[in-house]
Amino acid sequence: MTDLPEDVVQEAERLTRLARDAVDDNAAEAYRDRRDDLLDDHEFVARVRDSDDTLVCHPAEWLDDDGQVRLGDVADTDRAAEVSLSGPGEQGDYEAAAARNETLVERVRDQHGDVHGDNAAAFAAFMNNHYARPMDTAGERERAEFREEFFPRNAWPSDEQRETVAESLDLVFAVAESTERGSSDSTQDASVSGGSTDGSVPEQ
Repeated sequence: MTDLPEDVVQEAERLTRLARDAVDDNAAEAYRDRRDDLLDDHEFVARVRDSDDTLVCHPAEWLDDDGQVRLGDVADTDRAAEVSLSGPGEQGDYEAAAARNETLVERVRDQHGDVHGDNAAAFAAFMNNHYARPMDTAGERERAEFREEFFPRNAWPSDEQRETVAESLDLVFAVAESTERGSSDSTQDASVSGGSTDGSVPEQ
């Protein structure tokens, strides 16, 4: 079993994904540096195994003088932590999330204009690729991660987008709530219309 705490493994995975998705080389390097510093606190290092697209975090002591790992010399390989990078990230149904997020982006754009629509689209890309979840399931941690890390480095926002991004996220949630409320009202209306039309009380 790995020596690394689970939250450290998850953060190393998150930073690796952010580095891969970054559109700027300096931002990608900054994410990798943060990951490496995090693992260094536990005397671990990271590498991506290209053959199966897996993040491997293993003890630094496994490295030889040439910076290579010779597994034949490692007594307990279970100390390493491995995470597949081929999936969408933290755990959701990607296609369902992407479809809902597309709908929410369109409604934000239609109701509140292109600036908020563009911000919603950036938030949708973030939630799709990193969490595979609908935007309106994001907690404050995900919202802060988007505002502080993904948005400025990957969305190429205009000044107006930067000024309104917090409001845009609030609008995403408001639109999602109104969408749910509208769906609920439609269901209730259909139920009522399916009842008796002659004024009689349906038999129990």
